[in-house]
Amino acid sequence: MAGRPKKSLSVIGFTLLCLTTVISSKTAPETPTIDQAYSKISNSITVEWTTVPGATSYLLTAEDGDTVIETTVASSPGTVTGLKAATLYQITIRSIGASGQSDASSPKLAKTGKTVLAAPILEVGSPSPDSILVRWDAVYMAIGFSVSVMRANGLGRIWKENTTNTSLTFSSLDAGTLYTIKAYAWNANGIPGDDSTCNQRTSPRAPANIQVVFDSGALKASVSWTPTEGAFNYTVMASSDSSQRSCSTALSSCSLGSLQCGTEYLISVSASNDAGSSRSSSAVTLKTVACAPGRVTIQEDPPGHLSVAWSNVELGDYYVAFVKSDDGLEVHCNTSLPQCTFLSECGFTYFISVFAYNKAGQSPLGDVFNYTTAPCCPNDISWVLVSSDRVEIAWSPVRGAELYETKAIAGYSVVECNDPAPACTLSALDCDTKYNITVYSFSEVRGSNLSCSSHYITTAPCSPEIKNISKDAFSTINVHWRSTNEGATYTVTAQGQKGLFRCSSAGETCMIGGLPCGSVFSVTAVAETQAGKSLPSYSVPLETEPCCPAGLTAAQVSQSLINVSWTVGTAAQTYVAVLESHIGQSKCHTHQNHCLLGCVACGINYTVALKAISPTGLTADCAHRSYSSSACCPLGVKLYRLGPNGIRIYWQASRGSANYSTDLYGSKGIFTCAPSAGLSFCDVTDIPCGDVYTVMVSPVTETGLKLTFCPKKIYSVTCSGSTLGMVIYRGKRNETVGPR
Repeated sequence: MAGRPKKSLSVIGFTLLCLTTVISSKTAPETPTIDQAYSKISNSITVEWTTVPGATSYLLTAEDGDTVIETTVASSPGTVTGLKAATLYQITIRSIGASGQSDASSPKLAKTGKTVLAAPILEVGSPSPDSILVRWDAVYMAIGFSVSVMRANGLGRIWKENTTNTSLTFSSLDAGTLYTIKAYAWNANGIPGDDSTCNQRTSPRAPANIQVVFDSGALKASVSWTPTEGAFNYTVMASSDSSQRSCSTALSSCSLGSLQCGTEYLISVSASNDAGSSRSSSAVTLKTVACAPGRVTIQEDPPGHLSVAWSNVELGDYYVAFVKSDDGLEVHCNTSLPQCTFLSECGFTYFISVFAYNKAGQSPLGDVFNYTTAPCCPNDISWVLVSSDRVEIAWSPVRGAELYETKAIAGYSVVECNDPAPACTLSALDCDTKYNITVYSFSEVRGSNLSCSSHYITTAPCSPEIKNISKDAFSTINVHWRSTNEGATYTVTAQGQKGLFRCSSAGETCMIGGLPCGSVFSVTAVAETQAGKSLPSYSVPLETEPCCPAGLTAAQVSQSLINVSWTVGTAAQTYVAVLESHIGQSKCHTHQNHCLLGCVACGINYTVALKAISPTGLTADCAHRSYSSSACCPLGVKLYRLGPNGIRIYWQASRGSANYSTDLYGSKGIFTCAPSAGLSFCDVTDIPCGDVYTVMVSPVTETGLKLTFCPKKIYSVTCSGSTLGMVIYRGKRNETVGPR
């Protein structure tokens, strides 16, 4: 573009200028001529004109001096809207074409047009089932009105009225029927204005054939009627002096609930639709059932008879009282009086209700009263246990008892126990005491039944108290006790590992014999009466003397020692052995079953005694026996040679007469010799030489027992040629014994 010559631009500009000049040379269309202007609707005027060439549309103008309203239309006729009713307007027109618009119509060619009257604004209603009242406000410039009424469905006649008033009533119409109402106003020239149309239904007639059915149990009435023409809804009203009830429905029946008992109602029904309500139908009277009797009182006087009383109620013709016990049994009475009497039993709860009756039926259920009679008394009391301080009793459960109160009374002493169980243990009682015992049944409602009978029972005797136990020498004990019981028998028992021993007495002492030695017993006493046995007394321990050992023996173990032994005695812990003679006494105390007694003189007669002592110090004097000590051992024992193979043993005898025995012990044999009576030597005639011999000279007891505790000497018997030689060993020295 930048390279083109400027001359070309000049040519284009010239061409555009030429075109503009051509358009401007055309003329606008002509101004149309209005043929007529008229109004059929109160807010518009219709204009008719002759069309002009070149006009594509037209501008209509309506002016009343205050306002100017313009409307563009495509062709004739055209209508200017938005005007005021009953108003004179000047109408002008312009044509509009492609080249512009024409001038408006000149005043000379302009037309005037007046809008018709506005439609009256109707207010309609149905004051009665056969009439419609039409009302309206005054219409500007109107001098009269025309109103017509016809069925909305087009059937039947048309009612038409002209009036200068602003209301009109049409009567003799059909009730509950929809009508169409049409009205308009006219001016002084008789030109009608806009009309106004609306529908109105006449109100319905009152329902007929009212029926009432009363439900006494629900205190509800069901009301029905014959439907009436044009009714949309029905309202049932039940009125009394104190209350009102109502219900509404579109059907031909309705239920009135929550009616009051003992009340007379007037029941009426009215129908309604969008026009209003009919008058109420003729009222029907309804008497409801009587109310439940109040101020019910119940008394049991005398016991076994229930008297039920109540107050009279409105509309009550007679009464029925029902009494039902908690076991399901029910009785009733029918009376015109305000009271009834029934039989009753102990321990029952009675549920009592009273109803009033009339032709409408039974009264509603009022308060249900309950009355509980006193619980029954236990009558099969049994004594499970009777002791010195406790009584256990039991009985069968009785009707109506929630708790049992048991009392035991003796003078000023009262013991009680309360328990829901049919048993009681009365404790802390006095022994050997007569109690008056009563079991009272109790319920929370009625309290205690104080008419229950009493029973007497005496507790078991008191425990005796053992005062002392004395012993005699024959394993017999005397037991003494103290007791305050009357008419009691006492049994004393001594029990130990070795048996059970008893004695009985009606006094305060008894004797038990034959108790074994070395035993420990527990001694108790028990008292017994017809009421039972007492608890045992506190036990008193008893220990018998230890048993004496058996088999007391004495054996001399040396010239001055005697061993005394015995068997073990039952329950003996230590022993005392005594060896006694005219020259003195030897004693030992030991826990063993033997004892060595020293300082014994030989050849003396002794007495041996033994005592057994228990751990507690009880002593039993046991065996006594005589014992003679042995003869003394000989002194000066010497050996002499007798010939080639013989030896004489010589000794010096002790005091008194005694027998001796001599023994020689060697490797080649034992050689024994005994002296003749009264001699103090004996001979061994054939003894081998060349051996060492142990020589012992021993006293011999009366029983022939050879004692072995005397001193021993050792001799060596040598052989020297045909000569017998002997060497005495005395310590470290040797002595050769030659022939005597």
